[in-house]
Amino acid sequence: MDKHEHKHYHSPEVKKKELNRLSRTIGHLEKVKRMIENDEDCADVLIQLSACRGALNSLGKEIINEHMEHCIAHAIEDGDVGMLESFKEAVEKFY
Repeated sequence: MDKHEHKHYHSPEVKKKELNRLSRTIGHLEKVKRMIENDEDCADVLIQLSACRGALNSLGKEIINEHMEHCIAHAIEDGDVGMLESFKEAVEKFY
């Protein structure tokens, strides 16, 4: 099987949690934008950027874990080797 056929399903609770985290991160990025526009201290901007990066990394790790626990488990049950390869490539790009 070249192309994975597995359908993705994520619980509404998990999606809500992930979207809330992403919304907070977007808020942080908007703050960084305002800081730059207002010529605020570069050290403070870097600290805010670091917080954004940390939040994105945490969200990415949550998505990886969720995918492994549910989607990958189902793909293995279905014999969907293509999904395993595409997920491996995505994880390598994430890190």
